[in-house]
Amino acid sequence: MDKPELLVVARQPDYLLDDLAKDFVLHRLDVAADPDRLVEEVGPRIRGALAGGMKGPDAALIARLPKLEIISSNSVGYDATDVPAAHARNVIVTHTPDVLTDDVADLAMTLMLMIGRRIGEAERFIREGRWPQGPMPLAVKVSGKRLGIVGMGRIGTAVARRATGFGMDIAYTDIVVKGNAPYAFVPSLHDLARQSDFLLVSCVGGPTTRGLIDAAVLDALGPKSFLVNIARGTIVNEPDLVKALKEKRIAGAGLDVFFDEPHAPPELFEMDNVVITPHVASATNETRRAMADLVAANLRAHFSGRPVLTPVPKG
Repeated sequence: MDKPELLVVARQPDYLLDDLAKDFVLHRLDVAADPDRLVEEVGPRIRGALAGGMKGPDAALIARLPKLEIISSNSVGYDATDVPAAHARNVIVTHTPDVLTDDVADLAMTLMLMIGRRIGEAERFIREGRWPQGPMPLAVKVSGKRLGIVGMGRIGTAVARRATGFGMDIAYTDIVVKGNAPYAFVPSLHDLARQSDFLLVSCVGGPTTRGLIDAAVLDALGPKSFLVNIARGTIVNEPDLVKALKEKRIAGAGLDVFFDEPHAPPELFEMDNVVITPHVASATNETRRAMADLVAANLRAHFSGRPVLTPVPKG
């Protein structure tokens, strides 16, 4: 029997590609010198696609793959793939929830501690030889502070569990009340920001949340509070954030994601009240391997005639 042919749309780890090559024929759109020509040549034979959190097949590409059956995304977020276009063609879309929850939640807490306790600034302070001239300025206590969570899904819930250990007072907003969440629900994002010392962005990306955190939300957060984003860069209006930080209308920010990755606003680089990391929330050996294994398991399940393990919900 011929091996099913897959189109690799987004960069994938070598160990995943080596594993999939045992059972599939892989076509590397992600590194193709002439992507359009590659799709023209192999598109009619493609039955599956590999996507990523920041790059996936759009409606135009999906339309050029008449035999496409499944898109397996190596990420928990799937906003980079045109899911409605896929589902309209009865194409299955899968993602990698749960396996990266702990690492992302760990990084969220790390960013909160770093910006509150001025850890990045403190490291630069000693590396640059400034300690002998006197102590660095005082930081902010994190334990016992008010944490507002925007999106109480898997990751938001995992952060809340960790924050409970720090004695933080936790509230959240979401599109629906989470009946099993033992935290205060605040319907208004602006009200949540107004009553938070730390505002964590952990909701889904995509059109419905694009620019959700804007100047009005940042003003509600105020000059003594911090923003943390480990979700998607598109959720925060980046020019509004840069302006608020410059003008010290918020106390600081911890950011793992940006609007135009792999580029971050250069204005952030010199700000002492900002901690920035290059989208590494899930970047541990253990988690990236688990994600890759789940991508492969979804593909093998589908092409063996079994239900996929982690489908993206329809509707």
